[in-house]
Amino acid sequence: MLAASRRLREAGCDSPQLDSALLMAHVLNVSKTWLYAHPHRHLTEAEIAQFEALVRRRIRQEPVAYLVGHRAFYGLDIIVNRHVLIPRPETELLVERVLDYVHRLQEEGEQPVVADIGTGSGAIAVAVAVNAPGVRVYAVDISAEALAVARQNIARYGLEGRVELLEGNLTDPLPTAADVIVANLPYIPTSQIPLLPATVRDYEPMVALDGGPDGLQAFRAFFDGLVRAGSAARLRPGGRIYLEIGADQGPAVTLLAGLALPGAEVYVLPDYAGRDRIVVAAT
Repeated sequence: MLAASRRLREAGCDSPQLDSALLMAHVLNVSKTWLYAHPHRHLTEAEIAQFEALVRRRIRQEPVAYLVGHRAFYGLDIIVNRHVLIPRPETELLVERVLDYVHRLQEEGEQPVVADIGTGSGAIAVAVAVNAPGVRVYAVDISAEALAVARQNIARYGLEGRVELLEGNLTDPLPTAADVIVANLPYIPTSQIPLLPATVRDYEPMVALDGGPDGLQAFRAFFDGLVRAGSAARLRPGGRIYLEIGADQGPAVTLLAGLALPGAEVYVLPDYAGRDRIVVAAT
């Protein structure tokens, strides 16, 4: 692994030793802890070839999560592939805020309905369902390939009876109004896509990244859909919307929410670095 770590470092990987260990643990089908506890384990020729192939792909900046097929998220192990965005730590804060509100509703005797729009791998939907037993979740995505990944994660945690997958655009497929709508929509301006790290720009699905010329295209479509359907058809009176945003998008998304939901209390929550990260609309 030392030689692999050196090659990854020379290729510009940020965490070459960790990457090397994760790839080796994947090849051997063991935990990273086991790997460090057994440093002299001999490899077969097949294992060496598999490890070398993964290292070469990592040198080309392919994300480790895609190479090993999963990523840790909110205490869970989420299956991922190149059809879905890799879950980020920032999105864990979105889940945390949603769960705070959902648990409050449950304490009041309600069993809320949550809609995860643009579910991708299903990371948000699964995290909410696992941590709020009794809640029903609709997980919506326009991509059939993404929903196939989400289906695997739902099955992995035994949530088939509580998380329903819906294929379609934004809130259009929802069969009933939700108490909570949560969404991590694409919000990167098109002009900034070429500036993204190669691990993101060259491998993650563009449909989950590109937010149009100003990064707000998906948000406009989201709120237009609420207005077109009549917001009460998508969000129950007293419900809340939680949207992950780019760090400079708080004022613009707040304005869009206020125009679409007159009378709603709209505010921005920061992430742990103090940057704008979540817009909340409480009706």
